[in-house]
Amino acid sequence: MKHLVQGNEAFFLGALKAGANFFAGYPISPSTDVLVMAAEQAVKDPNFKFIQSEDELAAANAIIGASLAGAKSFTATAGPGFTLMQEAIGYAHEVEVPTVFLNIQRVGPATGMPTMPAQQDIVQTNYGSSGDYYPLAFYPNSVVECYRYAINAFNAAEESLSPVVILSDAFVGHLNEVVDLDAIKVEVIPRTSPPLGTGKRFFTGLSHDEEGNPRTADAVVYREWLTKVKARHEKVAARYSNFECSGNPASDTLLISYGIVSRVVAPLGSTFSLFRP
Repeated sequence: MKHLVQGNEAFFLGALKAGANFFAGYPISPSTDVLVMAAEQAVKDPNFKFIQSEDELAAANAIIGASLAGAKSFTATAGPGFTLMQEAIGYAHEVEVPTVFLNIQRVGPATGMPTMPAQQDIVQTNYGSSGDYYPLAFYPNSVVECYRYAINAFNAAEESLSPVVILSDAFVGHLNEVVDLDAIKVEVIPRTSPPLGTGKRFFTGLSHDEEGNPRTADAVVYREWLTKVKARHEKVAARYSNFECSGNPASDTLLISYGIVSRVVAPLGSTFSLFRP
């Protein structure tokens, strides 16, 4: 059945469909809708856990801990909060923790323009934390994609054993469209990594071996670990890669766009070539 659904609502519904049962977050525009929905869900469903944390650092580390304990966890934030979460994101990559970060982008830097959309966190998503890691990110441009990409993000997190980022913005997050989400066929991947107490004995941000034991001076172990992680992420990225080429094939000008901007430039397809990664 078709309903009028908002982008942020579609993301939350997609997270529930994917089996998410833990949310931690701190209110920040334009992502607060997701936090409110999570709080309401915790009242309705005793199996869904919710924490309104004292700040974004606590929220990011809470979803990491919840994932290690066996939950499917996620948070929602905006640019300034996403900046505060970078250290925890790097830790999650090192420890190989599947979890999901939703960044409803707004104009920055710093507090910036809290209610205006932006696409300014692409580079931070790829290089915001220290060291070598291979982030996976999804970038929706519609309510249907907010729903579908939420499920894909949780699946990709399980397959890659890493945090996955969804990059939305104030316009996509607050976009209302008439959609039939029940008609969308999706695959839901269950938890793949063993939770704390039944798998690895150690979870550390230090360089480590397969069992989680620290190996901080062994270059061979580090190379083997990084090679394995890179191969795993490349395989998952290839599975979920979904780009669009359209517009005028005879044009010598290519417009590259994503998110809400990809919809804004769509009418220019009669003149220019369009590419949406």
